Amino acid sequence: MKQITIAIDGYSSCGKSTLAKALAAKLGYKYVDTGAMYRCITLYLMRCGIVKHHETIDHQKLIEELEHINVTFKFNPALGFSEAYLNDENVEKEIRLMPVSENVSKVSTFKEVRQKMVALQKQMGKSKGVVMEGRDIGTAVFPNAELKLFMTADIEVRVQRRFDELHSKGIMISEEDVKKNLSERDLEDTTRNENPLVKAHDAIDLDNSDLNPQQQLDFVLKLIADMLLIPAE
Repeated sequence: MKQITIAIDGYSSCGKSTLAKALAAKLGYKYVDTGAMYRCITLYLMRCGIVKHHETIDHQKLIEELEHINVTFKFNPALGFSEAYLNDENVEKEIRLMPVSENVSKVSTFKEVRQKMVALQKQMGKSKGVVMEGRDIGTAVFPNAELKLFMTADIEVRVQRRFDELHSKGIMISEEDVKKNLSERDLEDTTRNENPLVKAHDAIDLDNSDLNPQQQLDFVLKLIADMLLIPAE
């Protein structure tokens, strides 16, 4: 069976990870969460004291530390997906917490950070058979991907999803704070100079405001079959 590259871009809390994991499992592909990679770098820089909330980041110190950062993924059969490792430490849970969420977008604006991550991401998907999701996959990482999706959802829907996700993990935060965080991340993602979040010219829109995970998966699988990228079941 021909293997392809599936690039999924979109705003935060649009369900990119949920769809990408389901697609990878269904097709037997590798799943790569590029957002987790930027979160790992952010966590490392926070631990070093280089990144502090509402403080300017020392650009030179950031560059110096990048060579000491290694991000990898290891499949967890109990969970059914790969977890993020920062210098061989499992940080999957820590990188999802609000302190990292509040700083990840500004860290990802640095050219050197994105260059390091894009190079690593291209290597991960070199042999195809990969579902990769993030902000610039269809534009910067895999501009020639056979299938590109651009996911969106109403802001209120995104806020509720993120709110429910955090509370399910025991993280108590107000919906107002969640909305503020998402709005700030949207602004930083779409206005940064280096590889901003934009829809690739050949990407297919997927507004999942009113779609559940199974409906989204069915939509994309049918799309792939209709495009004759893989055989229909």
